[in-house]
Amino acid sequence: MSDDGRYPVPGGAGGQEDSHSPAPRSRSGLSGRRRPRTGTEPMTARSALGLRLLLSAIYTPLFLAGAVLFAWWAARSDAGSSPSSGALGAVAIVCAVMSLLALADLTVVQHRRRNERMRRRGR
Repeated sequence: MSDDGRYPVPGGAGGQEDSHSPAPRSRSGLSGRRRPRTGTEPMTARSALGLRLLLSAIYTPLFLAGAVLFAWWAARSDAGSSPSSGALGAVAIVCAVMSLLALADLTVVQHRRRNERMRRRGR
């Protein structure tokens, strides 16, 4: 990177190096991308929605059942038992959060699939 914050690109006009300004930080995204995207990949990239739907549909009730089971176990454990009720409660909370994340992903995937179907129908 040069002093002015620009990236030199070899093979610019007339054999000179061409400079591109980095994308502003407000647009750089989570990964800290500094150069604008090129090519068709950003427009045509697709997620495996079917697989995400399957995994979310499996893991939402699984994590929910784990949260209920660990919470029940924590409530029934004694003060001197191993694992402790605090550890079991923490695992129950982690399972509940994972269940909520899987449910949120399930909702997003269904929304995207619905939009995709609408686009195919021409609406």
